[in-house]
Amino acid sequence: MKPVLEVQDLSQDFGGLRALNELSLTVNSGEIVALIGPNGAGKTTFFNCVTGIYTPTEGKMFLHNSQGEPQLLNGKKPHVITAMGMARTFQNIRLFSDMTVLENVMIGRHCRTRTGIMGAIMRDGRSRREEQESIDASYALLELVRLQDFWNEAARNLPYGAQRRLEIARALATEPRMLLLDEPAAGMNPQETNELKDLVCSIRDNQQLSILLIEHDMGMVMSLSDRIYVMEYGSCIATGKPEEIRANPRVIKAYLGESDA
Repeated sequence: MKPVLEVQDLSQDFGGLRALNELSLTVNSGEIVALIGPNGAGKTTFFNCVTGIYTPTEGKMFLHNSQGEPQLLNGKKPHVITAMGMARTFQNIRLFSDMTVLENVMIGRHCRTRTGIMGAIMRDGRSRREEQESIDASYALLELVRLQDFWNEAARNLPYGAQRRLEIARALATEPRMLLLDEPAAGMNPQETNELKDLVCSIRDNQQLSILLIEHDMGMVMSLSDRIYVMEYGSCIATGKPEEIRANPRVIKAYLGESDA
């Protein structure tokens, strides 16, 4: 399998605190990979490093392009990394609450549009065509996440689970090859979680994406993931398929809870 995201010996220090310690991770083409661990293990810090929000202390990060060539992420700004083909969602929903559902998705298209300031002002034929293409593509993503009936609704009026799906649609609007989901099932009821699991699988299959997710719902993680990385205190303590992680004594002790046996 060809790698899409490749991270080598990543470390992140905040003053005297080491939040990530020589963490290496690979996500291959078409994989769904989970990153799990207790609160404070460094999972979101990892996401912030690979998306350019933080500058790592040590290590290298690569996003492979469509030809399989590694592109260095170190030193790149978040918007540049987005344009390179990586998108993410956040633990806390970050929608534009007063804008419509469709407008929120269209914002994600910004890195793929070419119309400049003058084109937007003059409203020439090219800018009008590009705007219509953006509307059509955004509406298609709303259909994918089953929000097309709410396209003209203010984002703040959506139920919580629907807002989560809207965030995913906005991330997909950037046309990523690598999608990072930060606790996408947080706050969802069991039915919403099952629907989300089906959605993530359909996104991987229909959009031909690789997906890396942080998630605390172990039922979702075990049933959804091709592989799992387990973190504790900034380090990776185990990696493997779900059945291997489920049976790993160190993981059971550190994260899943002590065995009664």
